[in-house]
Amino acid sequence: MKTLSKILLASVLASVGTLAGYKASIHPIDKKIEQRMRKGHSYKNGCPVKLKDLRYLRMTYRGFDGKDYTGEMIVHKEVSKEVTRIFGELYKMKYPIRKMRLVSDYGGSDFRSIEADNTSAFNCRPVTGGKKWSNHAYGKAIDLNPLENPYVSRSGRISHKASLKFRDRKRKNPFKPEYRAVLLPGDPAVAAFKKRGWRWGGDWHSIKDYQHFDKNRK
Repeated sequence: MKTLSKILLASVLASVGTLAGYKASIHPIDKKIEQRMRKGHSYKNGCPVKLKDLRYLRMTYRGFDGKDYTGEMIVHKEVSKEVTRIFGELYKMKYPIRKMRLVSDYGGSDFRSIEADNTSAFNCRPVTGGKKWSNHAYGKAIDLNPLENPYVSRSGRISHKASLKFRDRKRKNPFKPEYRAVLLPGDPAVAAFKKRGWRWGGDWHSIKDYQHFDKNRK
């Protein structure tokens, strides 16, 4: 019976939906998800984290149209529960999210995922413009609404045309979901991450990565 209990526990590690309308679950990486990750080039041999240390999440989010959707995300097991709590808070505050799919659905391409304004986490890739592994490659980084919250280089360059109008970090029309998705210092959405020890790329000085949140690796 103990063995059976462990198997059942492993199939769904946690069900953490606690808010009205919000549901979230945490699962180990099964063969089907592994196949998607490998076929989609987000996971490959040589990645700095093992599949057994990653978790597949399903979470309710509020779309730009105000409707509820179920998104999916892969993160490190150490942050899986708090990620579901963070997104529970985002749902409660009605923070809009355009899309939440695995980077594998975009061939492991960070550029293509951003072009789709996709909120995502794990991707076995190096840091932007460098050779070291990104925190995304450890499952300890999340990019949230990346078109509305662009990466701005030291020279001020923004790679995605749809993001250019968001260079000015002001909410020009708070009634439009695209502007409500803009992350600003002191926002409750930013605080939901930071109070749990996540860093925000909007606080960086030499570059700005407004979409990016990560947790320092131990």
